[in-house]
Amino acid sequence: MDQSSRDPLHGKTLEHVVTTLVERLGWARLGEEIPVRCFLHDPSVKSSLVFLRRTPWARAKVEQLYVRTLR
Repeated sequence: MDQSSRDPLHGKTLEHVVTTLVERLGWARLGEEIPVRCFLHDPSVKSSLVFLRRTPWARAKVEQLYVRTLR
């Protein structure tokens, strides 16, 4: 079996990950889980994507949260 097919992030864009988390948790809960300004103050998918693409540690936390919410 292909290793990448077992990766829950395989084929998922960062926009999909953020949008799914917002739909499941909402901005307030997302901001509690990962307290960064782009989730806490005037949040939007666009501003979050800009921040997460420039901030590897925050992107890693978002991806980990996404994987946990899939379970």
